[in-house]
Amino acid sequence: MVNAERARALVESAGDPVLLLDSERRVVAASPAALELVPAAAAGQRLTEEAMAARPEVLVLFLDSPPELSAYQELRAGFTAAVSHELRTPLARLLALLETAALPDADSGDLLDQAREEVQQVGELIDDVLFLGELETGREVVSLGRTRAAPVVAEVIGSLRERADHAEVRFELRVDDRVELPLRPRMLRVVLENLLANTIRYSGQGTTCTVEVAQTAEAVSLVVSDDGKGVLPADLPRLFERFYRGDQARTSRGTGLGLAIVKHVVTAAGGEVEASGAPGGGLVVRIHFPET
Repeated sequence: MVNAERARALVESAGDPVLLLDSERRVVAASPAALELVPAAAAGQRLTEEAMAARPEVLVLFLDSPPELSAYQELRAGFTAAVSHELRTPLARLLALLETAALPDADSGDLLDQAREEVQQVGELIDDVLFLGELETGREVVSLGRTRAAPVVAEVIGSLRERADHAEVRFELRVDDRVELPLRPRMLRVVLENLLANTIRYSGQGTTCTVEVAQTAEAVSLVVSDDGKGVLPADLPRLFERFYRGDQARTSRGTGLGLAIVKHVVTAAGGEVEASGAPGGGLVVRIHFPET
């Protein structure tokens, strides 16, 4: 139990959209930003779960959190804080670049190119956050029919070929043309794009990335492996966490959501995903879908 008056004062003075509800989902307090987004959030008004889900950008707190909601609220608050942190970093760099461009004798062309890269990174992060939100709220049907893997693998590799050549990463395919995976084409494309982009970004020059698609009596599998830099043992259990980056990845411009999206898509479709590897020994990501 938190002090109601103190909680109300904190919420009403918050700059972000925040709602404070009681255990019956009645509004106890609302920040000005929340009232703009949810005009019906008057004090004492009961809000439905649907109304709250329609505005995922509003942080909802409970004065007396039901035990079953406490973990969810903690996770959501942590995710919101992480997104805010990840957005501030490129925005701070962008501001510094623009301020430098205003100085006498500044190389404005080069600075504008760098600023453009920062804007692109912010856009990619926003796209990934929104996409992950769609998946988690069930707005995106992940598993709907089956998709033959070979054409999608070829399409994704073609779209990433220029980036791979620049990074000196070579692709090797071991794809059974007959195998179908239990994912919509768009979802399979998302999984492959994130796995291959991860390899291009982190594995190092001279790496060979192998894409395997196979089928047994028990399961169909998609395996993406490389013989590059690998990962530290301490990083392996956390690779699929949102925004997690190992020491070798902290200087990259990735959003930190790619592998989290892969895991969410795979598990939503009834599959399993795991990673293995070691420093200097490359990284292997194995995805299995049991045959039904």
